[in-house]
Amino acid sequence: MVELSKTVSLTYQNEDRKLFDDLVRKHHKQAYNVAYRMTGNNADAEDLVQDTFVKAYRFFGNYRRDMPFENWLYRIMSNMFVDWLRRRPKAQIRSLDEPVRQEEGETTLELPDKAEGPEALLLSHELDTEMQNALATLPKDFRIAVVLSDLEGLSYEEISDVMGTSIGTVRSRLHRGRNLLRQRLKPYLE
Repeated sequence: MVELSKTVSLTYQNEDRKLFDDLVRKHHKQAYNVAYRMTGNNADAEDLVQDTFVKAYRFFGNYRRDMPFENWLYRIMSNMFVDWLRRRPKAQIRSLDEPVRQEEGETTLELPDKAEGPEALLLSHELDTEMQNALATLPKDFRIAVVLSDLEGLSYEEISDVMGTSIGTVRSRLHRGRNLLRQRLKPYLE
């Protein structure tokens, strides 16, 4: 009897793992796109996606199969993003190895030019860069709502599930987020 329960348990775990692997393959690109819009850069987006899938795997037993996987996954991702924002240092940390310049009794750090080079300017899409910069200035709840609605096409109900709020709150955040985005992009569009 014990051998039979172990066999059933292993079969169930293998089926779960196969299902999870299939879901990861199906949703990885879309999850990366959402993470990129939230974080604003490639490295942080890759880290967020990886951490999200690791956590999703750990708690895959809690996933209700009758619900859409992407909603459950985005809820995990948005919670991890909020935690990531909370852990970020408020102050910029500078290396003691940075070059220092002294002029007329004043000491300043020589900071590298962080402007994109000509090859990056040619390769990047100007509007996408402006859109990403504008998105980065939105408060986190507005940004998540706008990304999930306007870029990923989720319904209000799905966003409500992901963010753990009411539909009215989702509508409010979308309205306010879109208005802020419009204001931030107005100088660029004119």
